[in-house]
Amino acid sequence: MRAGLLDRLAAGRRSTGTCLEGSESDLPLPITTSVKVPAAAVAVIALALACAGGSAFALRVPSAPRCPIFPKSNPWNQRVDTLPVASNSAAIINSIGASTGLHADFGSGLWEGSKIGIPFDVVTKKTRRSRVSFEYSDESDHVRYPIPKKVHIEGGSDHHALLLDKSSCRLYELGGLQKQNGRWHAWAGATWNLRSNKVRPAGWTSADAAGLPIFPGLARYDEARRGVIDHALRFTVEDSRRAYLYPARHYASDLTASNLPPMGLRVRLKASFDIRPFPRQARIVLVALKRYGMMVADNGSNWYISGAPSPGWSNDQLHTLGQVRGSNFEVVDTSKLRP
Repeated sequence: MRAGLLDRLAAGRRSTGTCLEGSESDLPLPITTSVKVPAAAVAVIALALACAGGSAFALRVPSAPRCPIFPKSNPWNQRVDTLPVASNSAAIINSIGASTGLHADFGSGLWEGSKIGIPFDVVTKKTRRSRVSFEYSDESDHVRYPIPKKVHIEGGSDHHALLLDKSSCRLYELGGLQKQNGRWHAWAGATWNLRSNKVRPAGWTSADAAGLPIFPGLARYDEARRGVIDHALRFTVEDSRRAYLYPARHYASDLTASNLPPMGLRVRLKASFDIRPFPRQARIVLVALKRYGMMVADNGSNWYISGAPSPGWSNDQLHTLGQVRGSNFEVVDTSKLRP
């Protein structure tokens, strides 16, 4: 299906135009070319489907077009630009770093021999299933994991492996994945039905410290290419609180200070922040941060946003996100945010 016109449009190919979410002052105008009337009619319909909220193509990976990345009602996919600001917003932003800039922890090329970002693999029912042993066995899902022969594993210390089964629309995620004596071992593993809003049991971790899925919080280049990221993103903080907020299910800290962010905390870019001077890829990220915000998902460097690696990313454009400071964000009161 990837070769079809509808899929090319859903992926944002520039041959017929790009759907761009945001006002005219936020994002560049669509790029169009002249085509014959019959083709144009098909293109208009397909582009409308690709860009419309809640459409058949919204939130989907081009190589797995039949699978939603969770329902539209899922917290990852709900806009938060009209929700109230949390009463302790200023204190929490200061604890994360009001003067610290954003950092795109993804991009193109290599860093210390590994691709920049958290990679993922799209697998099928034909992909061989493997047994995995776990360090946190009592909080892991003991199923056979569809690990392909050339699985892409994140570099650095986290060694995440994200596996999207397009046959069953199920997400499998593993943290700390490595071979030990010829067998797969990870510190945790979790699975999700991508058509369901069901969360993990309270207190359970996942491949992420917050007990959240990682994949729905990644910035992906196929989204940037089509001109819109229509979900919340994932970010890390150096110091988190011994607490978690829905939809997070797990904490990873012994600190209890009220000004520290709990896992699952959601922040958004202030509506007043002017994103017009930023280059296209950075602007697409910033529009998403205004509309959907981002969630605290793990301990790490402050204000590091996660994404999937791709040669399509411009590291120069993404680097400009460092001009956005913590003080440009506010904590959102998500107490009423439920599917």
